[in-house]
Amino acid sequence: MKRIGMLTSGGDCQALNAAMRGVVKGLSANVDELEVYGFENGYKGLIYGNYRLLTSADFSGILTRGGTILGSSRQPFKLMRTPDENGLDKVEAMKQTYYKLNLDCLVILGGNGTQKTANLLREEGLNIIHLPKTIDNDIYGTDVTFGFQSAINIATDAIDCIHTTAASHNRVFIVEVMGHKVGWLTLYAGIAGGADIILLPEIPYDINKVVDAIQKRSKAGKGFTILAVAEGAISKEDAALSKKEYKAKVAARKYPSVSYEIADHISGKLGSEVRVAVPGHTQRGGSPCPYDRVLCTRLGAAAAKAIMDEDYGYMIAMVNNKTKKVPLADVAGKLKMVDPNGQMVKEAKRIGISFGD
Repeated sequence: MKRIGMLTSGGDCQALNAAMRGVVKGLSANVDELEVYGFENGYKGLIYGNYRLLTSADFSGILTRGGTILGSSRQPFKLMRTPDENGLDKVEAMKQTYYKLNLDCLVILGGNGTQKTANLLREEGLNIIHLPKTIDNDIYGTDVTFGFQSAINIATDAIDCIHTTAASHNRVFIVEVMGHKVGWLTLYAGIAGGADIILLPEIPYDINKVVDAIQKRSKAGKGFTILAVAEGAISKEDAALSKKEYKAKVAARKYPSVSYEIADHISGKLGSEVRVAVPGHTQRGGSPCPYDRVLCTRLGAAAAKAIMDEDYGYMIAMVNNKTKKVPLADVAGKLKMVDPNGQMVKEAKRIGISFGD
């Protein structure tokens, strides 16, 4: 008999269900008896004992279904050691729920914050397996996270759709892509969608260089320009501020987001209209793409093997197109950033894409 718990934490994405299915199918095919307890709404379910016993029917037909059948929520890691409003010790509560159900393992699907709490529970003595989920692809220790490729497809489609209207009206268009701290999604979607300018959090931009790139296209007879801008794109001036100063500036910002600020600056310098398109949470939605379905099936199968081998305390990663167990202790709390001097950025610049630097 194997008893495992599963939860999905943080922002949702398209392939969470596919990943859970992969784990359960991998275990069901190889163990005589299996009980799977699903914790509802992420760590909240583990803290407050909100769970249900899942059956094979729960995992049938969910390979192509986006979102998460368990629900999700954000539970900031920095508050995990802080008692809740009723004085409840959240870490102890999670441990008690785990031991009450006599679990052999807890499978946790989530991004960076989720992973830090997963490692905390590992340090507290629980058997943990983590599966790396995020559309941002910013988890250290794995080449790719599930949800990333599906989000690329959606963000790229948004840029593709902007091309026709931008060309028809000879306009400058900004497409704002998700990604507060890292720019992988914007980088991939920007290149795939044929963006002329790509602005990332890792490469602070000079607005004058951005305007120069637009004017260069105009002089070459190209009547429109498309910018792919990450949510967390930052100017060189703002990058020079302290963290406290920058937070204060963002709080006082009159614009809905950085894209609107950039649009205003460009419009002021060029005297022409600039439009902003924000795909927003559509980038998290819909069905997982075929690549993510395959990825999640492989990660799930590898997680099932680790559980059968009673080999815990790992993130199941994809490295050089092979699944790999990576110790949680080695990766928790680390971000995988875009390298401003990396090969992909250099190649993008080589074909004329501007990064505003």
